[in-house]
Amino acid sequence: MKTTPFTPFHVAAGARMVPFAGYNMPVEFTGITDEHLTVRSAAGLFDVSHMGEIWVRGERAEAFLQNMLSNDLSTLVDGGVQYTCLPNEQGGIVDDVMVYRFSPVEYLLVVNASGVEKDWRHLLRYAPRFGLREGVELVNDSDRLAQVALQGPWAMKIAQSVCDFDVLNMRPFRVAQGAVANIPEAMLATTGYTGSGGCEIFVPAADAPRLWEALWEVGGPMGMKNIGLGARDTLRLEKGYCLYGNDIDDTTSPIEAGLWWITKLAAGKDFPGRAIIERQAVEGISRRLVGFCLTERGVPRHGYPIAAPSGQIIGCVTSGTLSPMLREGIGMGYVRPEYAQPESEIAIVIRDRPIPARVVRPPFV
Repeated sequence: MKTTPFTPFHVAAGARMVPFAGYNMPVEFTGITDEHLTVRSAAGLFDVSHMGEIWVRGERAEAFLQNMLSNDLSTLVDGGVQYTCLPNEQGGIVDDVMVYRFSPVEYLLVVNASGVEKDWRHLLRYAPRFGLREGVELVNDSDRLAQVALQGPWAMKIAQSVCDFDVLNMRPFRVAQGAVANIPEAMLATTGYTGSGGCEIFVPAADAPRLWEALWEVGGPMGMKNIGLGARDTLRLEKGYCLYGNDIDDTTSPIEAGLWWITKLAAGKDFPGRAIIERQAVEGISRRLVGFCLTERGVPRHGYPIAAPSGQIIGCVTSGTLSPMLREGIGMGYVRPEYAQPESEIAIVIRDRPIPARVVRPPFV
């Protein structure tokens, strides 16, 4: 099992460690609810070094990515970040990714930990059509880079204290390069998976301990806490963000998942599966990802059946939890389109008992 450069710090902090995407990762430190509320009110530090980083460079980089990704890369400016996905030939989703543009000839894809090798193989399969070569224009830098996510209302103030460039005035979905914690080869991006604001910081893995210690020197007195995978999941679910492997995968299309807003059918874009996705956009789909709130006590979980008021099974829960902020059961799942409208009445079948719920449009908080 792999470890990240921050693993010794997690063990020293008493984290409960679990296998995740081939890594030994912290699932919780002080408890999921405590960590969740800390991010919403102060600041939390996440180890996300298990994520993957793939560089795409060269004169054909933009053309290659425009024909591999669902979103319209032509709208991205230098220093911009875009949420997008890698469609497959069947119209499903290989992975959802962030693409960072540093220049017209240099892009970085940040991909999910579970998808690094799959994404890499997918890109290499199409790269020769655009003259891109493995190890030259396409470089998998996942093992060389370490990454942390610093999230919460105090996150950017903490980040500014260790950066030699202005981060407080960075807009969302931007990326900048400069020295962080006196590490010259660093990057900072303002995206985030919690909905509470903040940033991601990338440094060479060899410099990871220096970054960690610098952030704690400033963040500790400000109430920053370690955050594990458990709270990362509840935080993203409260905002209705998809989790790859649960809410989206190789068999779900961007249209079914409600990701039409990152699926651009612009002229000249010929990404894999475009014809299938375009047909779905015109003809409709047989299922749709929705958010829901339970109207009675209960905790929905992945895999629970979703029923119509008549009792007929109409779908399945893909993500569910007890919201730490709302103190009620929330979740997402696929249902037949006629039950996808907000305020539609459905039920989540928990231990053979249908618990009433209503369809809502995320975010939940």
